[in-house]
Amino acid sequence: MKRIIAVAALLAGTAATLSGAGAAAEAKPRTPVSESQYRILLNQCDYAGSASLRADCRARVKSTYRIGAANPNLDCRTYSGVTVCGDLTLTGKQCECIANLVKAGLTYRRAEVECYTAVS
Repeated sequence: MKRIIAVAALLAGTAATLSGAGAAAEAKPRTPVSESQYRILLNQCDYAGSASLRADCRARVKSTYRIGAANPNLDCRTYSGVTVCGDLTLTGKQCECIANLVKAGLTYRRAEVECYTAVS
């Protein structure tokens, strides 16, 4: 009888572990964006501050977005002929640049794009 209880407890624990692991391993669905939005998201990675940040940026885009219908909720903005979408991962120098430009009178959104593309 003790063996049956031990085996049942072991199986219950294994099932709980497997179901928990399965839930944790499920991928978050990728957000659909148009082909041009996807291209913008990938292209903006060229401005990331280092080779490592550029690779991380591209990997994040590929794991977060997929080509589908245009996404009107994707936050895209264009300044000085450069379009970026979504959240930008900024370096310390870029954040400092943004603070200086905002202090000088630029809007945060414009300063963000200007500094993201000009400062590494």
